[in-house]
Amino acid sequence: MSRLRAALPLILLVVAGIVLFSSGALDRLHPEQLVMHQAQLRTDIANAPWLSRITFIGLLTLAMSTGIPGTVIIIMAGGFAFGALEGSIYGSIGLTLGTLILFLASRYAFGAGSKHPPAIVDKLHHGFERHPVAYTMFLRFIPVAPFGLITVGLAWLRCPLWLFLGASWLGGTVSLIFETSIGAGLGEALAQSQGHFGLGLLMQRSIWMPLSAIGLLALLPLLVERFSRRRRQAGLATSANSHDR
Repeated sequence: MSRLRAALPLILLVVAGIVLFSSGALDRLHPEQLVMHQAQLRTDIANAPWLSRITFIGLLTLAMSTGIPGTVIIIMAGGFAFGALEGSIYGSIGLTLGTLILFLASRYAFGAGSKHPPAIVDKLHHGFERHPVAYTMFLRFIPVAPFGLITVGLAWLRCPLWLFLGASWLGGTVSLIFETSIGAGLGEALAQSQGHFGLGLLMQRSIWMPLSAIGLLALLPLLVERFSRRRRQAGLATSANSHDR
């Protein structure tokens, strides 16, 4: 019963994520829907500026705390609705709060850990044990796995709260800025094209530049893995040569 009580906050977050994902609420934030209803969106924001901003932060906080896929849609919608600067600020708040909630719920559920850690933890364990600060920053800056899974893994590894918060805010905000910029750039590009979608949108500087940055971030894990493999092979070759001598 005590284990169930400890896991209850995490279970409730998972259930909330399933409800949010299956409700179709995120579908209303897709670019096509935003463009179709952008006049109403602008009116609602103008009529309730603080409420609209708090609602956006709350929705992103909820999505991040449940670890559901599709949070990038919410982040881009923030850029579309509030612009790159404001959208990044509000998005960073929601991302940090949501990630903190998931981290604390996971940490409470796992307690001191168990003999059978989740699969994601096995992959992170050795790197975290050797260099906790550098490795945590690496995991947040380079998308080796979904953001929520990394959060759960770091909670099981008992990552210090100050390190987790700092790395999550800094690393998460870097990607968030590019994603928000895409949303803001999409609004500007659609205004110029009178709401028509097409390949020409991708040629807009406000779209292709942040897209390219996100593409580079996605390639970083492959580059790091290739670099690490070469270093290991070079180390093995050096070790073999020393033994031959």
